Amino acid sequence: MDRMYRVLAFWTGIFAVMFYLGHMQTTALIFLGQTGFFAFLSYLKLSERMYIYIFGAYLTVFFAGFTYWTTFMMVPGAGGH
Repeated sequence: MDRMYRVLAFWTGIFAVMFYLGHMQTTALIFLGQTGFFAFLSYLKLSERMYIYIFGAYLTVFFAGFTYWTTFMMVPGAGGH
């Protein structure tokens, strides 16, 4: 299970680089933080159950934040420049 957290760290790191190259610095920093978080957790050698609990908590926080952002912060129809 700890290897899967390294895989998550790898992919969030790739996304961080891509967001940075796309001039989206705030999003790149968020994904860089997630990369550090996943890499840190992967070396703790926790039990598989604890890794599942942490991932469930991570998903809960992400979906709550994403729902808040898309509902209250995004401006409808503001996609064009």
